[in-house]
Amino acid sequence: MKNKIFNYDIAELTEFLIKNNFKKYNATQIFEWLYEHNETNFNNMTNLSKNLQDFLTKNFTTINLKIVKVEKSVDTYKFLFCLEDNNYIESVVMLHDYGKSVCISTQVGCNMGCTFCESGRLKKIRNLQTYEMLEQIYLIQKELNIKINSVVLMGIGEPFDNYDNVLKFVKLINNPKTLAIGARHITISTCGIVPKIKQFSEENLQVNLALSLHAPNNELRSKLMKINKVYPIEDVLKEIKNYINKTNRRVTIEYLLLKDVNDQERHALELVKLLKNLNVYVNLIPYNETSKINYNKSKKVQILKFYDILKKNNINVTIRKEFGKEISAACGQLRSKEVNK
Repeated sequence: MKNKIFNYDIAELTEFLIKNNFKKYNATQIFEWLYEHNETNFNNMTNLSKNLQDFLTKNFTTINLKIVKVEKSVDTYKFLFCLEDNNYIESVVMLHDYGKSVCISTQVGCNMGCTFCESGRLKKIRNLQTYEMLEQIYLIQKELNIKINSVVLMGIGEPFDNYDNVLKFVKLINNPKTLAIGARHITISTCGIVPKIKQFSEENLQVNLALSLHAPNNELRSKLMKINKVYPIEDVLKEIKNYINKTNRRVTIEYLLLKDVNDQERHALELVKLLKNLNVYVNLIPYNETSKINYNKSKKVQILKFYDILKKNNINVTIRKEFGKEISAACGQLRSKEVNK
């Protein structure tokens, strides 16, 4: 079985080439072709010897994902990819005034089982390998002829349930010789796996951390997110506080607003009490409704009331701009449609 070229950082590729009697500088040449010229055919890498071209063709594959479908709205693209084993994943590209961001998948399916999430409705099949995460961005850039400026790991899957592959991916795309995406433009979102938050705090990375909270108390959060029965709010926030103290970095609190479920005044006041004096900011997320899940989007007036309560109580808060309302924007929705066929 051939190796995947996008699984390799430059040190690993250098070592592999030297072991096979090629030169150290060949790795740099290959990376320049892959990442600067977007060239994935080894035979078109004209400054490589024929011997090296043949060796690479024999030993490596480049692109292993296939774009199955692209849905487009004014400011959003939703990509459905097919993997080599015929499983499906998806990514979302968002066009901002300040640049282009992509939300990628880290697993095929998800075992976290959050009741509001289309991804969790279809159980985890397997983890994605590093190259499968990187190729999502690589193919999107090629297809749309754009440069991705920021990456969010908030698509299908729980990133910290695929910790080693995700960390390698983050370091790889951050490398100036690859996609050169700044660490502070990379965000990892977790539903709150406490031991992994602790481990992540010791990585000495400048990467952003986001916590999917979605409820201000254990009773409600356990109904929405089964992970809360394993790691209740007090344990998660204790580790978040330790993370902040250790890294001196602010954490994003993701809060999905569900009509008449977690969007009332009492919930906002509970959230204020919960987050007071923590170096966090709250990202209020309007819900993308799906036909398979029985939750509704909060009314705009209720979202603004919730926002005002937090703001008046000195909680840093934003309301996430809505992207892709006209397309299958909810996490896992496009994949779900394809699987259900």
